[in-house]
Amino acid sequence: MLDSLHLTAADFAALAFFLVAWVVHTLAADGKLVSRVSLSRAMNAQREAWMQTMARRELRMIDTSIMVGLQQGTAFFASSSLIAVGGCFALLGASDHVLTVLSDLPFSSAPSRPIFEIKVLGLIVILAYSFFKFGWSYRLFNYCSILIGAVPMVRDGHANEIEMETAIRRAARMNILAGKHFNAGLRGIFFSIGYLGWFVDPIVFALTTVILFAVLLRRQFFSAAREAVMVEAQDYAGPGNGESIRPESQ
Repeated sequence: MLDSLHLTAADFAALAFFLVAWVVHTLAADGKLVSRVSLSRAMNAQREAWMQTMARRELRMIDTSIMVGLQQGTAFFASSSLIAVGGCFALLGASDHVLTVLSDLPFSSAPSRPIFEIKVLGLIVILAYSFFKFGWSYRLFNYCSILIGAVPMVRDGHANEIEMETAIRRAARMNILAGKHFNAGLRGIFFSIGYLGWFVDPIVFALTTVILFAVLLRRQFFSAAREAVMVEAQDYAGPGNGESIRPESQ
């Protein structure tokens, strides 16, 4: 079927390169390919440190405010992804106009309408993936709020160290897992930008993938944000040093 639609070898190669770059970046950010601590892993350690601090705070309005902010940001991206999916369906209805615009671009040959629609459907899949990741992350942040409320206070007579540490680790793992799914959704949004290059040309698609991959790697491993998180962790063995609990993927 795909051959009858005249997808070229360059199209398949560019798409495969795009998917490989996505998977490699995901594994690298999760610490499964490189030993260097990524920004995401460093922030996971800070999430653990936050839960440790929260457990010893009598008034937890600060923590609930942080959770509300995290949920609001997640909800924003989830709704944005859903709106973008709707825009893609509208794009399918305006295929002829878009193909005319693409044919006028330099170094671009307008694809046939079936090929264009296949590419739009691929973009819809990416955005839908991001939406579901954000939606699940929002729910996990909600669960984390409940687990934070279940952490006993230090002054409670029944709150022994074992119970408290178990409750802290439970809340921290849920928070890290919620952040992991949020990052996965955000990664989908980023890679959808690189995917747009395919509408122009397979070579442009590969180029936008390389540029996006380089930018995301720099932010994870060589950015000022990473240095800001790691600066106090160099001589400290504990929460905040870049070592974190790795929750199993859901």
